[in-house]
Amino acid sequence: MRAGLVQLTVTDDPAANLPETVALVRAAVAGGAGFVLTPECTNALGSDRARLRAALHREEDDPTLAALRDEAARAGIWLLVGSLGLLTGDADGRFANRSFLIAPDGSIAARYDKIHMFDVNVSETEVYRESAGYRPGNRAVLAQTPFATLGLTVCYDVRFPHLYRRLAQGGAQIITVPAAFNHITGAAHWETLLRARAIETGCFILAPAQTGFHAETEGKGRRTHGHSLAIAPWGEILADAGTDPGVTFADLDLDQVAKARARIPSLLHDRDFTGPDP
Repeated sequence: MRAGLVQLTVTDDPAANLPETVALVRAAVAGGAGFVLTPECTNALGSDRARLRAALHREEDDPTLAALRDEAARAGIWLLVGSLGLLTGDADGRFANRSFLIAPDGSIAARYDKIHMFDVNVSETEVYRESAGYRPGNRAVLAQTPFATLGLTVCYDVRFPHLYRRLAQGGAQIITVPAAFNHITGAAHWETLLRARAIETGCFILAPAQTGFHAETEGKGRRTHGHSLAIAPWGEILADAGTDPGVTFADLDLDQVAKARARIPSLLHDRDFTGPDP
């Protein structure tokens, strides 16, 4: 299976972002990818909640999701829409940060709502409270495809290895990590975290990312790290997209999953233990 990782630099305007996304999905297909992946916040990235509330849609009405479902059906590919910001019916008005796996007929094969919210103080000038605008999910998701069993995660999830272990023990051979990773933490931790998750689980890790400066209609904008990565089950980097928008390809040999796990069968070696006391 050839995977095509789409790297984007979106703004807070979903309508303006969509043509570039569709063009890069088509470029991935033209390059032979049967599995195409886009990053977190494929439809829009912005800090102004009121602006997003006016620009976003519910799942059933979202133009980005509809267009990408059509692209998957047109090309006959599997397509991971890394995540979309979506309106919900929640009383507090928070959005969903939802990843979609689209089948070759355009149907939605799986949905995953990001579990772990990016509530951090990166620096005195960069403070994020994702949970103020987005509701967290509460369910880990596996998806069956003809080419592999997929585990779905999003961005900040990568710092919680127990989620990845559970997915791998549940049968995942590939785990997806679409991201809009902060440029400061990305430079320090992105590659290390992804390689660790691959090594710990014996899975392929596919991490399409946002990159560069993301302009906002009103506001200062933000920067993301880029460097979409494909990691093999033994921890080798198969592909690194650098910092420009575009498509990066990786050829996946699923036999490598079984080989890595046979060499280090740590997924079978859990033991109960006690402590530490609270």
